[in-house]
Amino acid sequence: MTIRVVRGNPTPEELAAALAVVRARAAAAAAAPSGAPEQRDGWSDPSRIAAHRLPQPGPTTWARTYWPG
Repeated sequence: MTIRVVRGNPTPEELAAALAVVRARAAAAAAAPSGAPEQRDGWSDPSRIAAHRLPQPGPTTWARTYWPG
């Protein structure tokens, strides 16, 4: 594995910290079973959006779109 600094002048401590993060992520990815589903965070999970009821067309739709401040 080769890491190249493109910009800036990091200290040896900063390089060591960055390398530790990269190695930890690589080890976690290698340790995950190959058939395991990929972990998603809450923001990218489509079920989070689908769980909320969307407004349906009708006379009271405007009331459900108002966000009280």
